[in-house]
Amino acid sequence: MAPPAFQPGPEFAAELDADDDLAPFRRAFDLPRSGARKLVYLSGHSLGPMPRRARRFVAKELERWSASGVEGHFDGADGWFSYHERFAAPLAELTGAHADEVVAMNSLTVNLHLMLVSFFRPAGRRNKILIERGAFPSDRYAVQSQLRYHGLDPATTLLELHGSSGNGLLDTGELEALLAARGEEIALVLLPGVQFFTGQALALGDYTRIAHRFGCRIGFDLAHAIGNVPLALDRADADFAVWCSYKYLNAGPGAVGGCFVNRRWLAAADVPRFAGWWGHDKATRFAIHRDFAPMASAEGWQLSNPPILSMAPLAASLELFQRATLRALRKKAVRLTQYLEALLEHEIGDAVELLTPRDRASRGCQLSVRVRLDPAQVAGVQQRLRAAGVVVDWRGDDVLRIAPAPLYNRYRDVYTAVHALRRALAR
Repeated sequence: MAPPAFQPGPEFAAELDADDDLAPFRRAFDLPRSGARKLVYLSGHSLGPMPRRARRFVAKELERWSASGVEGHFDGADGWFSYHERFAAPLAELTGAHADEVVAMNSLTVNLHLMLVSFFRPAGRRNKILIERGAFPSDRYAVQSQLRYHGLDPATTLLELHGSSGNGLLDTGELEALLAARGEEIALVLLPGVQFFTGQALALGDYTRIAHRFGCRIGFDLAHAIGNVPLALDRADADFAVWCSYKYLNAGPGAVGGCFVNRRWLAAADVPRFAGWWGHDKATRFAIHRDFAPMASAEGWQLSNPPILSMAPLAASLELFQRATLRALRKKAVRLTQYLEALLEHEIGDAVELLTPRDRASRGCQLSVRVRLDPAQVAGVQQRLRAAGVVVDWRGDDVLRIAPAPLYNRYRDVYTAVHALRRALAR
């Protein structure tokens, strides 16, 4: 059934909330508050709120540690030895991959380094890495350091996609043109699943096919994509991907991240890696071996035993994703952002400029808007929004990133935030 036609008043927001099958999931979260007032939290793209059951999941592992000590590793089917394995199926569903291609481990940039060790193999003229000009700084730092590790100068071996529009949006045409001209020099392409600044979602399969056609390997940073937009890494045929879990996956600050390794690489003997004992064949992991025997799955890229207390909140959150279903989450995410876009146009108009693509297939939960203000006025607008109880994210002096997440945000939150922004700008 088509959504009702947009109406600007609060009654319409209430009508949309009343028709929301996912509304009960909001009660599964402890949403941030200021004193007794619950905040309008639209910043889950920076740090997701806490699932209430996370307390219970962490407490269970603390009690196991207290009661069992080292024997907690083999305490039942969910003991610490195999604890990370519980994440394979839900992460495979979220990424559109096979369970043996994904693993929860480390943090995002650590995983990126491990993947670059395996998949950036400079040889002769093919010694360059291509990223986007607007890449998240940590990705850029990782790539620069990997180039230097290989004795290469980033000034000449780090190439950039500029984005062909005035707003820096990426497109396959620019990638194809650049690779047609310099593809034989590029060993690896690294791009985002969803661009953190603009909120643009990339068609991963289109970018992968172009990169592979010119002999380049390609990986994706899914920090702002996993738990946000539908993913199909297998169908896209990406070589690898990495992500964090503290944004849309709501696993808490500094939570364990994850990575995907395409099946074609899992048993490839010529893929180098940095090794550690938790990536060793688990049947003989506790024996004393001189030679590393990697597991024939993404688990073979693990280094050390997993941080159980950091993983427990992720287990609590992923249960919610499985109960809600990706299909229902995506349907609501589309409606939330369409409603947000319509309200911004109706209530604020030309005072803001939408940077995120209008095509719903090219965006997720986040809309980025440039606020047309004198730089001296921005701090005041930020303070007035916060005083109104609205939590959003500012980037630079004038870009506001608003991310209504379907698991816990209401249409009423969107209405409140836009009207608070209108009042803040009016002053």
